[in-house]
Amino acid sequence: MSSDPKQLRIPFPTPRLASTALKALQVDPELSPLVQRHLSVVSSSSPSSDDHAEVLQVEYQATTNRMLRVAVNSFMEGLKLVLEVMEQLDVDVLAADKANSIKSS
Repeated sequence: MSSDPKQLRIPFPTPRLASTALKALQVDPELSPLVQRHLSVVSSSSPSSDDHAEVLQVEYQATTNRMLRVAVNSFMEGLKLVLEVMEQLDVDVLAADKANSIKSS
């Protein structure tokens, strides 16, 4: 394995949404023993971000760039699905959309 882990940081508006995404994504292990993935939720370190924002942090180690690319592509497909479900069904997201539509009216 490469000793240099590659990292993705995906911001979420609330800690609950970040935690939900973590739980949904961590159930699927990497299919290849040549790839290792570690997921965690960390506080946002950006001073301009909302105080309640959280970041889903994903660290990858892979033996080849090709294996890394395949693993990240697969992860991004899963993340896209999780975000689409949150957008359609999550009460916080629905409430925020409603509040934004009222403000723009």
